[in-house]
Amino acid sequence: MRRRTRAGVLAAIVFAVLPALAADRLFSESHEAMGTKFTIYLYAPDQATAIAAFNASFDEIDRLEEELSNYRDTSELSRINREAALHDVTTDPEVFTFLQTSLNFWRRSDGAFDITVGPLMRAWGFFRGQGRYPTGDQLAEARGRVGWQHVKLDSATRTVRFDQKGIELDPGGIGKGFAVDRVVVILRDAGIAAALIDAGGSTLYALGAPPGKSGWTVRVPNPANKHVTLSSVSLRDTSLSTSGNYEKFFRLAGHVYCHIMDPRSGEPVQGMLQTSVIAPDATTTDALSTSIFVLGPRASEKLLRASGATGAMWVQGEAATPRIARWQWPAHPSQQK
Repeated sequence: MRRRTRAGVLAAIVFAVLPALAADRLFSESHEAMGTKFTIYLYAPDQATAIAAFNASFDEIDRLEEELSNYRDTSELSRINREAALHDVTTDPEVFTFLQTSLNFWRRSDGAFDITVGPLMRAWGFFRGQGRYPTGDQLAEARGRVGWQHVKLDSATRTVRFDQKGIELDPGGIGKGFAVDRVVVILRDAGIAAALIDAGGSTLYALGAPPGKSGWTVRVPNPANKHVTLSSVSLRDTSLSTSGNYEKFFRLAGHVYCHIMDPRSGEPVQGMLQTSVIAPDATTTDALSTSIFVLGPRASEKLLRASGATGAMWVQGEAATPRIARWQWPAHPSQQK
């Protein structure tokens, strides 16, 4: 059942509502999908225009969830997970493009980004759960079924094939960004010139700018206290994504084990609290915020440059005494000319 709610203020990552000129008014609406809440803020001349834009956008998100969710047995991605080890699976152009994009990020990141982490997410208890420590045998079995080298894409026939049983694609590190980019296209086609699309506070896209403003001012929260601002930036026709170890985690023997996996080691990333990335599109920022969470600051610069990113920030160490590293991170809006 569709659930939509009016939103009075932007959630977690985003700024307070800006005043509008008389020609346009600010409208907002939220919708639950993909395991999170999508909120859209847009400027429109009237309520009817805004409602039509919201409905088209949320319908598109629902359609993509039907295609890409690994939590729905009826989705196209779940069909691929079930059948691709048995025979070549022909899929539709959109899903094939999604898989090609995921493969490209795996290559660029040297395996730090990998949507074949499904077996690891199950082994560590993060699929439909809050986490657990696997046995050595469970971890070894899962690691043997992870890696894009096990996935064969044939662009000539638009087919997918796994080279062994047990491979499982998990779109969690890129799916919301992919959906946000589709919403941007829909809003532009509808004539919306200024909008902010927020996917659960973790990925957003700033379309145009509010009337009389140079951009949308958004905030990145402090991982130790999401009500405290770590950084504020102004965005226009660009995206920002944030990944954090606080989204899903468990504690054991004094260690925090989060849901963000290093696919190369088969274990949750340690010592990283939060990463944020700015880039021209949401698919890229979503994938990169996960990638650089795994890689850390030193190993990420080549990937960031190759992917067209314009800024990145890492928060490492302990929450009480974090270490912050920045790469081309923009100045506070008040300091920008």
